[in-house]
Amino acid sequence: MPAHSRMFRGPLTALGLSAAAITAVLDQASKLWLLQGFDLADKGVVKVMPFVELVLTWNTGISYGWFQQEGPLGQGALLALKAVAVALLWIWLAKASSRLSAVALGLIIGGAVGNGIDRLAYGAVVDFVLLHMETATWRFNWYVFNLADVAIVAGVIGLLYESLVGGSAPKAP
Repeated sequence: MPAHSRMFRGPLTALGLSAAAITAVLDQASKLWLLQGFDLADKGVVKVMPFVELVLTWNTGISYGWFQQEGPLGQGALLALKAVAVALLWIWLAKASSRLSAVALGLIIGGAVGNGIDRLAYGAVVDFVLLHMETATWRFNWYVFNLADVAIVAGVIGLLYESLVGGSAPKAP
């Protein structure tokens, strides 16, 4: 096997890539349903629970809406950065020695791919879940996010858990 192929293959790569594929498919399915089937854009704010609302937001930046990029050059740069990050995460996945690490890295890869598909298709990432707390006198809004973001956070938590408690997490390349 050529050296570049070995760089992307390891004993748990298939498990991690399966987690990535499932994550990206679920993320895209939820976004397509909310945009096309549920028509969230026309519904505006939809209260789901006292502290959860569905609200359509187009994020042209990175996490938390930082570094907003409206033009094609900025969007292309963010997409290129995401592609490099996915490649590096895949190399890390090939070195994974535990199922937890493989699934965690797969969740991160799948979330990045899901949000990358949005950026290609729409020029922005589709975000739709808003968590908030409120009383009679104030309201605190968390940032608006999507399933890809949840997967990325869950993957990071899995890697942190394994590195702090499990002890067998692979070292980043």
